[in-house]
Amino acid sequence: MSDAIRIALIGATGLIGTTVIGQCIGREDVRLTGIARREMKLPRGIRMELFVAEPAKWGEVIEAIRPTALICALGTTWKKAGEEEAAFRAVDLDLVLETAQAAKKLNVERFVHVSSAGADPMSGKFYLKVKGEVERELTKMRFGRLDILRPGLLVGKREGDRRPAERFGIAAAPLGNLLLHGSYRRFRAIRSDSVAQAALALAKRAARGRFVHDNDGILRAAKTLPQIEHEAT
Repeated sequence: MSDAIRIALIGATGLIGTTVIGQCIGREDVRLTGIARREMKLPRGIRMELFVAEPAKWGEVIEAIRPTALICALGTTWKKAGEEEAAFRAVDLDLVLETAQAAKKLNVERFVHVSSAGADPMSGKFYLKVKGEVERELTKMRFGRLDILRPGLLVGKREGDRRPAERFGIAAAPLGNLLLHGSYRRFRAIRSDSVAQAALALAKRAARGRFVHDNDGILRAAKTLPQIEHEAT
């Protein structure tokens, strides 16, 4: 484990966060530490630490674990935010940026952020506007390496908050993907496994700079993560 990279995971209880944890089962090249606001059941076979703390204390946790990279999979949904813009911004913008600022202050070199296809601070759509504003502010922080992932519709097992429109989109994803070409390819559905694998692979890269990955880029990055053989149970 001496050559393992120490990675902090914010947003450990969400779809991408739990998938990142699952992808780390059996890995000897990663030392994963999750940071969350609530307790969660960890999958069998995972070797990791989980710190449960209020967001105001997350900086102290980051300082204690001293990660080389931080994967930010933090985010809420319009429904969970009570369909209020301020509540949505409080998590998807304010909390993300506060965490990033703490990481930067503590000299975390690499920051991997899961954003969204279509993110644009000038967008007329509130969700995409907020995502774009976050990307813009993260860029200003000048991490040694910043990776921004822009997945389309995420497909994976999510606990209990699938919205009807989202469930329909997932069911129609195979057909929808066939119809999305050119610049619209970025909106194709993508499996959470692929996004999690890409996040881990990119967190391990040392080359400096800012890198933005759409669906195709995410899939390419995911393929570079060495696969682990899991024992049958």
